Amino acid sequence: MRAHYRHEGLREAELAGEPFEQFAHWFHDAREAGLHEPNAMVLSTADAQGRPSSRTVLLKAYDRAGFVFFTHYGSRKGLEIEENPWVSLLFPWHGIARQVIVSGRARRTARAETTAYFRTRPHGSQLGAWASEQSATVASRTELDALYASLAARYPEGADVPAPPRWGGYRVVPETVEFWQGRENRLHDRLRYRRAGSAWTVERLAP
Repeated sequence: MRAHYRHEGLREAELAGEPFEQFAHWFHDAREAGLHEPNAMVLSTADAQGRPSSRTVLLKAYDRAGFVFFTHYGSRKGLEIEENPWVSLLFPWHGIARQVIVSGRARRTARAETTAYFRTRPHGSQLGAWASEQSATVASRTELDALYASLAARYPEGADVPAPPRWGGYRVVPETVEFWQGRENRLHDRLRYRRAGSAWTVERLAP
């Protein structure tokens, strides 16, 4: 199985001055191309012994401060981030032969930011955040559904559901951001921003 890439290239002169602006351009392109969930990203973490794990999460915000997602702090990813804050994010935009790879440190968002986002979630997702002790062993699906039902009775549609105390956001503050563009003959373009103090430098990587 082999795909042949024929998209236009990526040149240094075309890049934005900093990675967040460039990401905004490419994220817009991914949305305009109709890609399914372009905000889906693969989050890779590692524990204190360096053993890695990966999963798909959803980007919920980004700006010059970093890339934000939300999760249960007691989940495997949450516990690993507490042990080792260095993480990687991968946006696999296969439909337009592009990838963005972010490497940096994850830190918890302020509680006010978590609460503000939680209020925007659908009612069912709010209850789900309470029902799931993410990554913990569950005896059966029946047990999980019963817990959700009890929460639905306690907090009916329209009720104010508080954000769970062990649920919240992480902001990934990047050290590097790589923009990968597929090209013919596997001679892909890879341009990486690297943080240099308060500025960014750009380097081209061999494909």
